[in-house]
Formats: sequence, structure tokens, C-alpha cells
Amino acid sequence: MIYMKKTRMILLLFLGCIFLSNAQETDSLLSLDRIYSSSEFRGDYARPVFWIEEGNAFVSIEKDANGNDELIRYESKNYQKSVFLASGKLQANGQNLEIEDFSLSPDGTKVLIFTNSSRLWRSNTKGDYWVYDFSSGQLKQLGRTFPPSSLMFAKFSEDNQFVAYVHHFNIYKEDFQTGELTQLTEDGTGDIINGTFDWVYEEEFGMRDGFIWSPDASKIAFWQLNASEIGTFYMIDNTDSVYSEPIPLQYPKAGYDPSSAKVGIINSKTSEVNWINIPGDPVQHYLPAMQWIDEDLLLIQQLNRKQNQLVIYTYRPSSAELHKVYTETEKTWVDLRYPDISSNQWGNNDQLIVDQGKAFLRMTETDGWRHIYKIDLRSGKKKLLTPGKYDVASYYQTDDKNLYISASPENATQRYLYKIPLNGNGKLTKITLGNFEGVNTYNVAPNGQYAIHSFTNAHTPRTVQLVNLPDHKSIKTLVSNQNLKDQLNSLKLPETSFFQVTTASGIEMDARMTKPLNFDPQKKYPVLFHVYGEPWGVVATDQWIGLYEIYMAQQGFVVINIDNRGTPSLKGSNWRKSIYQQVGVLNTKDQAEAATKVLATYDFLDDQRVSVWGWSGGGSMTQNLLFRYPEIYQTGVAVAGVANQLFYDNVYQERYMGLPSEDMAKFIEGSPVTYAKNLEGNLLLIHGTGDDNVHYQNMEFLVNELIRQNKQFDMMAYPNRSHGIREGQNTSLHLFTLITRYLLEHNGMN
Repeated sequence: MIYMKKTRMILLLFLGCIFLSNAQETDSLLSLDRIYSSSEFRGDYARPVFWIEEGNAFVSIEKDANGNDELIRYESKNYQKSVFLASGKLQANGQNLEIEDFSLSPDGTKVLIFTNSSRLWRSNTKGDYWVYDFSSGQLKQLGRTFPPSSLMFAKFSEDNQFVAYVHHFNIYKEDFQTGELTQLTEDGTGDIINGTFDWVYEEEFGMRDGFIWSPDASKIAFWQLNASEIGTFYMIDNTDSVYSEPIPLQYPKAGYDPSSAKVGIINSKTSEVNWINIPGDPVQHYLPAMQWIDEDLLLIQQLNRKQNQLVIYTYRPSSAELHKVYTETEKTWVDLRYPDISSNQWGNNDQLIVDQGKAFLRMTETDGWRHIYKIDLRSGKKKLLTPGKYDVASYYQTDDKNLYISASPENATQRYLYKIPLNGNGKLTKITLGNFEGVNTYNVAPNGQYAIHSFTNAHTPRTVQLVNLPDHKSIKTLVSNQNLKDQLNSLKLPETSFFQVTTASGIEMDARMTKPLNFDPQKKYPVLFHVYGEPWGVVATDQWIGLYEIYMAQQGFVVINIDNRGTPSLKGSNWRKSIYQQVGVLNTKDQAEAATKVLATYDFLDDQRVSVWGWSGGGSMTQNLLFRYPEIYQTGVAVAGVANQLFYDNVYQERYMGLPSEDMAKFIEGSPVTYAKNLEGNLLLIHGTGDDNVHYQNMEFLVNELIRQNKQFDMMAYPNRSHGIREGQNTSLHLFTLITRYLLEHNGMN
């Protein structure tokens, strides 16, 4: 009996050890549920920072002990904390206001609170505005006679007396003290758009707020768009009622005219409008930026329809004098603000004004590299500030003598902060410290003395700290992401490394590879290429690879990211602009040749189990690779891809392809649907039916062609989901379960 008890105990201990070992093994591996359903690996994010007092302090939106929003002030030099606006002072109708955004009056005596927002186009730009007055201690709502969530872009006049805002495509002025309301424009309808923009201006130029007070508060400069000739694209909601509901969207497709655009000046006292006579056909140009230099000088930027010529004017309202200051022309296209992993300036197309308002900075690449020039406002004379054979990724704020820029002359996958003298007579000096090897981005204070510094590399989730400049000494760690790091350390993590691949055409490309767990170079592993490949993004960067790439490596895939020509890598203008009129052709060729070289170089890669997947531009790339190079890729998952370039918006597609009326064949050649007849492998198409960016039309058009060619494929439509396919409970989990299952079933480990 004693013997049997001992035997049973030993057996139970043995089984317990096995169970514990299995549990530990499970805990060391990711699952899709752990990634997309739980908060186990949720990272910390830096709160938005609003610089005040020229950068000597900043304010952030935080929660009090009861979970209500309030504004907290921090001294930049020592991170000393104080309450700027307590939550108890933000109570309206028995509830605390949720602060989504805020701004200060020019004299700092009032705070403008944006709350209760709703979406217009792709951003939550409509909402309610409240003003808290520090002098009186009163909280007032603006535009109380208008429906809730219907005001846009409210801002104080420079004399602190008025607030102007947009309601239903018209501009209004409200006296803060008396509540008197004045309608400044009368013709806004939705077709006529005053003080804001249409869908494509918001999407492709980042433009939302469409009016600006003059520094003396006597005038308002504003945009007016006429979208009456823009075609209406209808999305269909089939799920929210018994009868389907069409959702109209004014959307200018490639080859169709954009909205006409003009700018005017409103006299804020008389409401009189004077239009600025900018040369050219208002339908065949874009006006992507306008800014006040002083109370009687505007800087206006004009792009032609093909976006290969930028003209910058100055305009004096007092004399109605329009003067051409600067012209930039390229054979390909002219960029306004450059897409880059280090840029936090998307949507701000203004030029940085320097030398006490006598000059502005323009980043251009007409000399073969992306350089910064200082342009004299009176003479238009140019001075190069960043000489050398390297690209500037983006630029930040400046102090009186130096300009801060992001660059990485030695490694295009990384970014660092440098400074360069504003007089153009000094050398480039690196500011980022040596222990931050990877991608570094900055939010530099207006006085150039402090910055919010974000850092990440392939193995490190993002960390954020407050630093001083130019010493780069840390004042306070704002986001450590220590909990996420601890959770990651409990996992079995794959190895990630960087390499370069030179194709048969002699093109050298940056690449990143993540290998499976317990990697054995004697084995053969399935390959998963993750792609994008168009001028608006890169994938092979030294940023944290993310949970999904870790998960797929744990599933046995070698995951590879490669950046082809045409992507915004810091490799010179020829690298980036070579894709002009060859989107879908040159970038696809680069990816296919790179894949061929990689598969031939590494014996552990199984060239019979090659998968590719991508989203948006990467979805188009995936389709093109499977159709054009079926001998390389056996399986592909294309999410929200453009199947026919004529179905995408005119600003993006014409920028990189020219006008369809001038060379339609280029659009046909670059479109995946043209080569759908060549499909041999496994293809999964995924799209949201409510995608207002890359319309669901693309998938159905491609599906029709695949059917016509008798090609078998798989597809998944997500009802009413937008381009990000994230709306609705469990959508992300369902989506990535679908993608993963498809890849594992067709090309996973045996």
C-alpha cells in the first residue's frame, strides 16, 4: 500500500512537471489572442505635448484621480509639475468635458477646448468648442445655436477678442465676451467649401484647417474649393438596416479634374472678401499652403496639376501685389513635405520662416540629394545649408543660429538628429547620442532648447524622453514601455538582422530578416516577404519589428522585408524618383529580383514555399508579384490593394504616374489587374466594403477579371470596414487569424 502511494505521488509529480513545462512553453510563445484580444502586450504611448512659453514649458492632457481630463503643466528644464487647468473647472451640464485637443489665446488668458468630436472625411475634425477664461473663471460654449459636433478649427484672433470657426462649410466670427455671431462667408454648401477642404486635399496634402487670422486680427486668409464637378463614389451599407443605404463620397479619380481652388482675404470688421488673383486655371492647380509672414504679407504655394512645378508667391493685401519669389521644377514630381519615418510634420506644408522673417527654408532634391536651401523673401536668392552627398530626412525647429535636421548619412534604415548652422557656413554636427542606435524622432520646442525624443530599434519598443538641446541630456523619461519589455523578455524571441541584397540589375537594397526560433541553418524554412514598395513608405527600417512579425517567426517562417527603388529611403533623388510613371512595374521588378537573389543566397530558405503579403500599396504589390512572377511566389495575401490605378485618387496617382490623358498605357501597365491572367499560386484578397480610400470597387473589378480568366482564388470582404479594417468587435483578431491560417495552410512548416 505504501509502495502504491509513493508510485502515485511520483507519477503525479512527473505529470505535474510535464504540465508545468507545457504551460511554460505556451507562455513563451505568442498567440493571436494574446496579441489582438488581451491587453497583455499593450504598449505605453506618449501623451501629446503642447509647447507653451516658446518651449520653456509644455502642457499635456491627463486624467485626475477620478478619471476626468485635466491639463497639466511641466517646466521643461526640470519637469516640475503643476495643474494648468483642473478638471473641476471643466464641468458642463453636470459632466466633465473630455479634452480631445486644446489651444491657448495669444495672451494666455483663455483655453479653447475641443471635445465631442465626429468624423468628416477620414479625421475627427468636427466637434464642440468651449472656452475657459482664467480671468473670470467662466466656462462658455461657442456656437451654442448650432447642432452638437458641428464646429471646426476654432481659433482665437491675435487681439484675443474673437474666435473664428467653420460651420457647414462657412466661416463664422464670434465675440467671446458678448456672444455676438457674424457669418463671414455666405456661399458654403458642400459643393462650395470655405475654410476647410475636400477629401483628397485632406488625404494627400494633409490639409484640414483652411483659414488663418492675420497677426493684427484685421484679416482672415482662407481657402475656397469648388467641388461641384467632382464625381460621387457610392459605398453601400448592407448591414445597418433592412434596405441598403448608399454612402456618397466626393472623390476625384485619376484622370478626372480636381476641385477648383482659390484663396481670399476677409476683412474681419466688414466681412468684405477680396480674392487673390493667382495665375493659371484654378481647376488645373493645387494651393497646398498659405501662411502669414507679418500683418501685411502672405506666403502662398501653388502646385500645377501634374505636381512637377512649385511656385511660391508673396502677397501684400494693402497693395494687392502678388510677387513670384521661388519656382521649383522637376521632370518627375515636386514634394511638399517628404514622407519619412522621422517626420512628425504631416499636414503642415508651411515653410519654416527664419532670419526674423526675411527668409524661408525649402527642402528640395533638384541637385540629386534632398537638401535644405534658405530662400530670401525679397530677392528669391538661394543658399544651400546642407551641402554633401547625403539626404535630409526632415527638419525640425531652429534656434537663432542652428537648424535641427533628421538624417542618417551612413545607414538609410536609421535616423539621427543633427544640427547645421543657419548661415550655411558650418559643418553638420550629430546631436543624438551614440547609445541610441536605430530610429530617433523628435518634437523640438519653438526655442530649440528642448525636445521630446522618441527612440526605437528592431529589438526595442519605443521609448520617449524629454531632453535638452544641443547637449541631448535626459531630463525625464516619459515612456519606458518597461511592462511591454518585461512581457517580451518572457517570450522566446526570434533573431532579427539586417543585410543588403544586390539584384541582377545591380540595384542594392536594404533588407531585414527575422528567423524562426531554434534556427537551424541546415533546415529548409518557408519564407514570408512583407512588402509595401511605393513612394509613401518603407518596411526594412531599424524600428521595433512588432508582435505579428515575432509571431510569424515563431510559427516557423523566415520573415523578410525589403525596400525597393521608389520608396523614401535616404539613397538620393534618383533612387526615389526612378519609379516615376513606373509604379507597379519598376518596384515589382526590384522586389522579384531581390527575392530571387535572396532565395539563391541562403540555403535555409525553401524556394518552393515562398509567400508574400502587404496592405494598401503593399496589397497592390502582392497582387503584382503573384501575377507577374508566378515562378517565384506560391502564395499571397493582398489587403486593401489598388487593382486598377485609374480607380485611385488623382492627387496621389497623377503625382507619381503623370496624367492618364498623356500616357494611359503607363496606368494599364502598372495595374495588377492587367496581369491577373498569369495567376498560378494561392491568392487571398481582403478588403473592407466601407474603404473610402482604396475603394472596394478594386477587389470586385479584380475578382471579375480572375473569373473571366478562370483563375481560382480566395476572398474576404469585411462589411463597412474602412481602409484600416479595424472597426467592430474582434475585427483585428479575425483578420489576422484569417491571414495567418491561409499562410500556414499553403506555405507553412511541414
